[in-house]
Amino acid sequence: MERILIISATEKSHAMLSQFLTSCHVQGQICFASSGSEARRMLVDGMFDLVLVNTPLPDEFGHELAQTVTHDTMAGVILLAKAEIADSVSEKVEDDGVFVIPKPLSRVLFTQALRMTRAARQRLTGLQSENRRLQQRIEDIRAVDRAKCLLIECCSMTEPEAHAYIEQQAMKRRVTKREIAEAIIGGETPG
Repeated sequence: MERILIISATEKSHAMLSQFLTSCHVQGQICFASSGSEARRMLVDGMFDLVLVNTPLPDEFGHELAQTVTHDTMAGVILLAKAEIADSVSEKVEDDGVFVIPKPLSRVLFTQALRMTRAARQRLTGLQSENRRLQQRIEDIRAVDRAKCLLIECCSMTEPEAHAYIEQQAMKRRVTKREIAEAIIGGETPG
């Protein structure tokens, strides 16, 4: 279930935006904040999938908050601004991945922005997952390389012998090469 944060100055606008989301067939747990500072506290405490910022807010305009959200979280961000200033606000925040929609709201435009926000978030999540996988692989390679260096220094093995030893031990013990490498680094001697 999606977690949605609506940041808007008044209770009336909270209710209107909540109804607008429902009419666009968006379902999820909706939380409300009435100011930028309240929203920042909520963002520290919880993860949100979508953040709607209805400008202006009582303690700030809202575009800097939207930029902060895109930099610090994985949430998709939609900023609502008066039609007269929507283009100038968009110029400030579009490089950060914030979608700006002019007010009054158009259901078609809002629905498109929601779809684009979700697509961008999915892509970002996939890239983050791939990044974690690659970081793990790099750490595995570093550990194996350190273990090979130790085997070369302490046991007078050649690099191919050290590599083969680590692979053989991993297969024999049915564990990963990294686990064998960490055991060697931890002081386990080959035997």
